[in-house]
Amino acid sequence: MVESSRARRPAFASPAAEARFTTAYDAVLDQWPIPVDAIDVPSRFGRTRVHVCGPVDRPPLLLLHGAGATSTVWFANVEELGRAFRIYAVDQMGDAGRSAHDGPPIRRSDDYSTWLDELCDHLGLEAFAVCGHSYGGWLALNFALHAPHRVSALVLLDPTSCFGGIRLGYRLRAVPLFACPTGQRMRNFLRWETGGAALDPVWLELAAIACADVRPSPVVLPRRPAAAQLRVSTVPTLVLLAGASRQHDIARLARTARNLMPAATVAVLPRATHHTIPTVDAARLNGEVLRFLA
Repeated sequence: MVESSRARRPAFASPAAEARFTTAYDAVLDQWPIPVDAIDVPSRFGRTRVHVCGPVDRPPLLLLHGAGATSTVWFANVEELGRAFRIYAVDQMGDAGRSAHDGPPIRRSDDYSTWLDELCDHLGLEAFAVCGHSYGGWLALNFALHAPHRVSALVLLDPTSCFGGIRLGYRLRAVPLFACPTGQRMRNFLRWETGGAALDPVWLELAAIACADVRPSPVVLPRRPAAAQLRVSTVPTLVLLAGASRQHDIARLARTARNLMPAATVAVLPRATHHTIPTVDAARLNGEVLRFLA
């Protein structure tokens, strides 16, 4: 059956695949060390799943995950971050997760900004901090440029296509994930990129199932924001780069970020890789984020 543009996304290879994904998703969420509420927020694009935790009287912090990682990936961060903030961890529209993209297609970064505007309006968030990893970092930066009056502070974790491109070797390694996605290929790719780091096995199972069985909406290819926009941004920004990343040339990325956003704080986590953020060595990452946001 050919799906229309308004069909529910993400779609699944079969009902059994959807059941496997749901079980794996819930297993990661069960690892969150503090109580969490799941809410579904309507918008013109569809229904967004948001996981909310932390004290209600703390300032809000919006978390945007990397592609395919789902909002559950913040299990190693929410306890520490949740002492200082009311956390809103979002399943991105059209990606693997519990959000349902059954409205108009998302074709450009402006559509994502409109989606986030509607989401935050519904949640009653007027001004808040935003932290995004990888593709979520690109979404976060574009939203901060779109609505600087709403973003009180911005944290970018090894962001994709914000200050530089992706290494050719990384892109070539990723080709099989798009040409013929399987769980084992995702596991092999993550083992290569992380240098065999001990990723959480429960989350790794979810990532493998998401690669093999989830059919997300068509991807909006990220484009670097205009240099002129970055230079005039007044949003306090922390750029945290993964020193051992195989996705980026970190030295070049750090230079470019400092040149384009001279008011930003740019730091490198020496042992981190692109895909060990945010779950491995989370205490150091959490400390850097909290010091900046404080």
